[in-house]
Amino acid sequence: MTYNDIWRRLAKVYPDNEAKAISRLLMEDLFGLSLSDIICGAADRLSDDSCRVLEEAVQRLERSEPIQYVTGKALFCDRLFHVEPGVLIPRPETEQLCRLVVEGVKDVSHPDILDIGTGSGCIATTLSLDIPEARLSAWDISDKALSIAAANAEALGARVRFSKQDALNAPDDKARWDAIVSNPPYICDREKADMERNVLYNEPHLALFVPDSDPLLFYRSISEYAAKALRDGGLLFFEINEHYANDTSIMLQRLGFDDIRIIKDIFDKDRNIVCRKR
Repeated sequence: MTYNDIWRRLAKVYPDNEAKAISRLLMEDLFGLSLSDIICGAADRLSDDSCRVLEEAVQRLERSEPIQYVTGKALFCDRLFHVEPGVLIPRPETEQLCRLVVEGVKDVSHPDILDIGTGSGCIATTLSLDIPEARLSAWDISDKALSIAAANAEALGARVRFSKQDALNAPDDKARWDAIVSNPPYICDREKADMERNVLYNEPHLALFVPDSDPLLFYRSISEYAAKALRDGGLLFFEINEHYANDTSIMLQRLGFDDIRIIKDIFDKDRNIVCRKR
């Protein structure tokens, strides 16, 4: 199977330019072939075993499975994380959330930081590596996610303490953390109709969706925990649903947080909130 065969097959599922980009990424991630290698015909000289691996991968992509699951790799903050079905694929816009935390705690000596709903561990691992003096902890309710997150942290040389914990039933901690960060489920059920099918039918709904009747379900629970568990002056960082930025801000005010900032992402959408415990 040639490179042109691959992108022509994928062009039936994806826009042409996206199909070409996915085809190149597939050859690079699976076989280490650069664009120059592909142009020189290296993709046409794969072994029989490699061709079987490639055919299986292309078939998965034809079924709209995300390429990150097919290759098992996702780039986040210039680091490669292992991902597979069962954990959310790290998004470029979430990198901004990590940068906000790094900037927010820069004057705190040896900060204690908690990542709630860690998934692949991309946030906790990134913060551990970018703030070497920090003490990172991370929660998730999924055993599979915790296993993948721990493996990612170990592979990248990060020190993170992972725990199984339901964010909707948090412990009764007091003044334990200097910062809490979370990218919780925030897509309402009614928004499913507008989602790409490769996300809707492949990524874990547990990490994506909240009931239409309670879009702030996780934000409220985590904020109520943070109001007690953060030290005085501690910071709370959220990735948010752009449609509920103001509602989230009002909720945080009512719970006693101040210095509330709504921050736009790289796509000019309200995507993050930062606030401080009084």
